Amino acid sequence: MHGLGLHGGQKVTARLLPAPPNHGVCFRRMDLDGQPELPASIDLVSDTTRSTTLAKGNIKLHTVEHMLSTFSGMGLDNVVVELDANEPPIGDGSSVAFCELVRRAGLSLQAQDREPLKVVEPMAVQMGDSIMSVFPHDGFKISCTSSDARGHFTQYYSTEINPETWEEDISKARTFCFFEEIEFLIKNGLIKGGSLENAVIIRDDVVLTNEPLRYPDEFVRHKILDIIGDLYLIGRPIQAHIIAVRPSHKINCELARQLAAVANRPKVAAQTLSPPSTETKKIVEPEKQPPTPIPADASSLDINEIMKILPHRYPFLMVDRVIKIEGNTIQAVKSVSINEPFFEGHFPGHPIMPGVLQLEAMAQVAGILTLGKAENWGKIAYFMAADSVKWRKPVLPGDTLVIDVEIMKSRGKIGKAKGVCSVAGETVSEAVVTFMMASA
Repeated sequence: MHGLGLHGGQKVTARLLPAPPNHGVCFRRMDLDGQPELPASIDLVSDTTRSTTLAKGNIKLHTVEHMLSTFSGMGLDNVVVELDANEPPIGDGSSVAFCELVRRAGLSLQAQDREPLKVVEPMAVQMGDSIMSVFPHDGFKISCTSSDARGHFTQYYSTEINPETWEEDISKARTFCFFEEIEFLIKNGLIKGGSLENAVIIRDDVVLTNEPLRYPDEFVRHKILDIIGDLYLIGRPIQAHIIAVRPSHKINCELARQLAAVANRPKVAAQTLSPPSTETKKIVEPEKQPPTPIPADASSLDINEIMKILPHRYPFLMVDRVIKIEGNTIQAVKSVSINEPFFEGHFPGHPIMPGVLQLEAMAQVAGILTLGKAENWGKIAYFMAADSVKWRKPVLPGDTLVIDVEIMKSRGKIGKAKGVCSVAGETVSEAVVTFMMASA
């Protein structure tokens, strides 16, 4: 495969070679003395500005996410990628060319399976307005909401990831940027190979592209493409449901680091705390006691009762107390402290609670009312979409956020609710949220 690198603009040739079981993915720099190799590892990520860069000593490789996303989506575990430059070719800004490269090289089954990383408990990462949540799931699913800083071009998409959905629904989505970002990118040498041949540009409400959009929600699908590639730096397939709000390479890679740490924890603990042993021991887990639903006549809930219903934990639990439940309506509060972790980056010297977290608070309160019912006990509510979103006033440290939610519709697995957040009687935000209930 021949082409140009997006950021460096140099000519580059990519070639795929087979690798043995448990080898993983590595990149071989054919243009450097000794043909050094960089494993596709989260430990080697050195920069996440507009793309994901790997580095080992003075050897660097930029923009690896589109190729890694292809390997993950098509189920390719062991491969050597030969490159004669410091960046894979960008193609048309999507992963279509990489899919064709894999097809030409061919796939073969190997005798040893690669054990997936199976998420067994919820976790979350938040950086400014970017939020990534992870929930247990039998397959690999991603639900993503994307938008710019002004909330323009807000898009949502959710899909199970497998070779069929990957190639049909995700692989064709092209990279994009906003017009006001171009000057910064040019000054920092980040788009020397960029053009309308390999990127979509958004200027105000106009989309600049050399062909029609490939999907009506192409931008959020490309965000999912990036998430898949960045998370593949863990080195293993993932079994989880990833829910992302305004993701970036930075938070994608931070989530990958935390998932890798969780995956390595049992192994590290065994090596550190236990002497070598040849015995095979069976671990017997204590029998889990079935939880008891919240009583139907409950009119308020404290934090311990809330945590029996919601899977969220610090730093992502956005409800402190439920003060009123009446039929299909519920009122809860969140005390906003200066110690909230998001204030560190949003914004230094001018702390404001992110609007997306107010939206998340509405969704969590709706989840409490829905999941607290006996028929839904033990399930998880997945945030699917938000409509009619309005942010009216900033929420500051010391404010008490009052969250009022009314369930508008609940049919089967899908529910819809209207939420209003207020401070001292004044509305600060409102939205209509849609969520889906699923087994935990």
